[in-house]
Amino acid sequence: MDRRYTRRAALGILAGGLAGCGSAPRETATGGEETASGGSTVGTTAEDDDGGGGLFSSTDTVVQPEYDTSLDHDVTAWDGYDTSWEPPTDAPGEVEVETLVENLEIAWDIAFTPNGEAFVTERTGRLLRYREGEVVNVTQPTDAIDAGSIPPGSDESSWWVKGGEGGTLGTTVHPNYPDVPLVYVYYTIKVGPEEKRNRVAYFDVSADDPGRHYRVLAELPAGKFHNGGRITFGPDNYLWVTTGETGTPQKSQDPDWLGGKILRLTPEGEPAPDNPDIDGGDPRVYTWGHRNPQGIVWLPDGTAVINEHGGGPDEVNVLTPGANYGWPTARQPEEYRNNDFHVPVTSTVFEETWAPSGSLFYTGDAVPSWQNRMLVGCLASQEVTTVTFTRPDGELPPLGDTGTRHDADWLDDRFTATTHDRLTDVLGRVRHLEQGPDGELYAVTSNRDGRAGEQFPTERDDRLVRLRPK
Repeated sequence: MDRRYTRRAALGILAGGLAGCGSAPRETATGGEETASGGSTVGTTAEDDDGGGGLFSSTDTVVQPEYDTSLDHDVTAWDGYDTSWEPPTDAPGEVEVETLVENLEIAWDIAFTPNGEAFVTERTGRLLRYREGEVVNVTQPTDAIDAGSIPPGSDESSWWVKGGEGGTLGTTVHPNYPDVPLVYVYYTIKVGPEEKRNRVAYFDVSADDPGRHYRVLAELPAGKFHNGGRITFGPDNYLWVTTGETGTPQKSQDPDWLGGKILRLTPEGEPAPDNPDIDGGDPRVYTWGHRNPQGIVWLPDGTAVINEHGGGPDEVNVLTPGANYGWPTARQPEEYRNNDFHVPVTSTVFEETWAPSGSLFYTGDAVPSWQNRMLVGCLASQEVTTVTFTRPDGELPPLGDTGTRHDADWLDDRFTATTHDRLTDVLGRVRHLEQGPDGELYAVTSNRDGRAGEQFPTERDDRLVRLRPK
């Protein structure tokens, strides 16, 4: 039976952002409070959704929409550009959770538009839109695999749902949306009985059939695990793509192979003209030697920073054009000391694994104590990790009960990073965090992929939530 999403008041979009309804707080399993907003369930029905949008089957027709997708690439014109930004000197405060939408199916990414709409991907193959209080399934490309999921509230422990770590993953919108109504999606396709590829395509969401798409990256490496998958436009208006090494570690050291890389492209998928010239490398490659990067952010001065699953120690890396980040040769301190690879600014060699996923450098006012920090959604540790970047000789934030100082002599000395754990076992597996146009802070969970621990998945998983100061 085809899945149809009912149109219901899941979210209110107010003046350029998402807003929920308040009600009395309830106790969570961790003893904290969660603001129970009466968040709506994303349900399924056999009925067609024929008013104001609905489910469209992809034609898998390669069509280039008739829009001017070109952009200026002056980072100093970025609204967030600020070379004098200062990191906080206090510890991040605690937050509470407001549920906006529940019973999503392995939510993976959320992207806001300049006019306040929001797009969310589910790994099982759907691109959802939240607009004017309605949840609408925009498209379900016929060539995207259904990654599978376990039911809400299930106690099943299935390390591999049928799609492994593939599926419909990252999404972002063209910076000139809605004048250029294109939504980019990174998703896994099947090209043979046992063979898969990852693809980046953009979809015209204003079309009668938004499944008609243009392939930006037709075939990227794919595997059962380590598929990367984050895509976003950076402050320079280039499209950045994080790719995993798909379970073939040594290939991440081949600069001409597109797995285990950070790619930097024009909106049409061509190499950014000022990409580094890596000897023997594909011109779309910006950095290489990565394992499974799933988060990328920019500091206010335009510096790109990623996090990646590290194969033991996880890492946060400040990007240098053309640099090799060492996987699979280097992950431990002595391995970095004995090689010329670029070193990380944080490493979980100091602590338990995070399994970091989507990230955000938060600049909004809604959660003031988290402002000017990198926020990392963590899967294995089931929490949000905040990262404060302090310049040499700057005042460091206190550690408190959960802080870790990443100041070993072998780490990247451009910053001293201080990490703090927040929301541990409150949301489960936090897949991504995003800032709305109004400065509010949102997150999505991925608890129905069979890997969650403790009390997850709950009957409400997966969820889109808003975070507010406690």
